Amino acid sequence: MPAPATPSTPAVVDAPPVDRQEEVLTEGALAFLAALHRRFTPRRDELLARRAARRAEIARTGALDFLPATAAVREDPDWRVAPAPPALEDRRVEITGPADDRRMTVNALNSGARVWLADFEDASSPAWRNVVGGQLNLIDAYRRRIDFTTPEGKRYALRPDAELATVVMRPRGWHLDERHLTVDGRPVPGALADFGLYFFHNARRLLDLGKGPYFYLPKTESHLEARLWNDVFVFAQDYVGIPHGTVRATVLIETITAAYEMEEILHELREHASGLNAGRWDYLFSVIKNFRDGGEKFVLPDRNAVTMTAPFMRAYTELLVRTCHRRGAHAIGGMAAFIPSRRDPRVNEVALEKVRADKDREAADGFDGSWVAHPDLVPVARACFDAVLGDRPHQKHRLREDVRVTADQLTAVDTLEAKPTSEGLRNAVQVGLRYIEAWLRGVGAVAIFNLMEDAATAEISRSQIWQWVDAGVVLDTGEKVTPALVRTVAAEELAAARTPEGAWQQAHDLLLKVALDPDYADFLTLPAYELLE
Repeated sequence: MPAPATPSTPAVVDAPPVDRQEEVLTEGALAFLAALHRRFTPRRDELLARRAARRAEIARTGALDFLPATAAVREDPDWRVAPAPPALEDRRVEITGPADDRRMTVNALNSGARVWLADFEDASSPAWRNVVGGQLNLIDAYRRRIDFTTPEGKRYALRPDAELATVVMRPRGWHLDERHLTVDGRPVPGALADFGLYFFHNARRLLDLGKGPYFYLPKTESHLEARLWNDVFVFAQDYVGIPHGTVRATVLIETITAAYEMEEILHELREHASGLNAGRWDYLFSVIKNFRDGGEKFVLPDRNAVTMTAPFMRAYTELLVRTCHRRGAHAIGGMAAFIPSRRDPRVNEVALEKVRADKDREAADGFDGSWVAHPDLVPVARACFDAVLGDRPHQKHRLREDVRVTADQLTAVDTLEAKPTSEGLRNAVQVGLRYIEAWLRGVGAVAIFNLMEDAATAEISRSQIWQWVDAGVVLDTGEKVTPALVRTVAAEELAAARTPEGAWQQAHDLLLKVALDPDYADFLTLPAYELLE
């Protein structure tokens, strides 16, 4: 029988060893993870329970509103977030991608973007080799020992430090655990594992490089969750002896509940806040999840028909810009997920025109920067923002005081004219199946139909299927969306996509489970993680 744990007992590693893991899972790093876990996991648990209670309240009322209890924060005109550090002053183009791929790490840092979102969340499948490998890639990049040559002779090497993108690391959300790391017999939350290992190994080295430990915070649902992160930052900075405010965080406003608490989220993090980001797929996924029993009023059409110009999406993005600039924070726009084709110039021409229109809109609306998924899109997005920003690093001077958004405008899904279609149902099955299959193999960023997809795409796909079945939606073909119809389409798509290798049957079965079970799963990655080797 193992000896009882003491407050100084480090985290326990329970996983098959992977190459060089001893460089990441050092005694000091495991002790830091244990300290984070013991101090903050109980509060994480309370906040997850609070999410469930809030969701039950939304089911009862069918509505959301700005919080009366925090009105004083919203109405106080005087507070601001801390000024941006020099490395985060100009964020006009940011590239996203997983840190667990060595080639993509070099390409992202060399891309010409101002920022690289080094992802341990939606663009990374949390296989143990990826959890450790992503940390190693970032450690190696900061030490300039990541250069390599492929067996085919292609050389990947970092450019000079001054030309590299600034890393903003995204840990996993609060809901996911890391089962291979335990403290006192309990798994460490993935958020604390990812944050803790990165911070412990890199915080001081980043300061020496003239930068700092910067983070994107995903899946935040309330200002109380932002408060928890702020307390984590304070504790971590004290632990290693660096000044408060060294850590900087940009919060993804990718849940409908967070959209009603943007001011409060910035206020909780104000010493450590850098900005807010406007997502798309996760935001729509959150709308469905929270209002899934709200009836026809909340039924979304095909996901590709819900653009950022939809009235309720425009209310959300304009409120985000106004909130950020009023408080001195950066407003970062959404993703351009297109992957340029080497073989079809016509596909490129049409897609790049859409990317330009999207980035032109964001720049005109007041955003200070935006995301792209591929290095070839960096100059496209940069040209759009250069045309508006010129030599200025941002446009926080544009306060957007013309924007007035009411609570009901943020959930006005019924203003959409588009309706669900048969093609949309099939696309949801195709994308969900292909993405889950890759994720189960340990690949989190997946090229599907010329788009770089991540877990958020699979979430909106399976959630739309669930919603359409639950609401008895009738498609443009006259067919009613039923479990039987979904199973038929899924069987057809499995037969079309299946290869001798891969996790196709598992992916098919899991997609049907999370799309058809009456008991809606909060995140498909929770049951998927149980299948991940």
